[in-house]
Amino acid sequence: MMTIGLNQYLIVAAVVFAIGFVGVLIRKNTLVIYMCLELMLVASTIALVAFSRFNGTMDGNVFVFFILTVAAAEVAVGLAIIVALFRRRQTVQVEQLNALKN
Repeated sequence: MMTIGLNQYLIVAAVVFAIGFVGVLIRKNTLVIYMCLELMLVASTIALVAFSRFNGTMDGNVFVFFILTVAAAEVAVGLAIIVALFRRRQTVQVEQLNALKN
């Protein structure tokens, strides 16, 4: 039976983080950028859980629980800001959003 080691978990976390990072740099839609930021957050939690599992402690798992709790609040606030921007500007494209201009 093949076991999954720490390296495989870290590779998956790195790939997910890289996808999120590239999405933040390339995309122009604020919703897609926001989803890519969430992908980067998930990648960091994958790495924390992997380190926690292979160290034999629950510290990483507890930390991930708090990260996900804060992320849920972040999603609510972030989506509210995006909806408010859309209502004011009628677009979610980054090039057309200049928050300091009327």
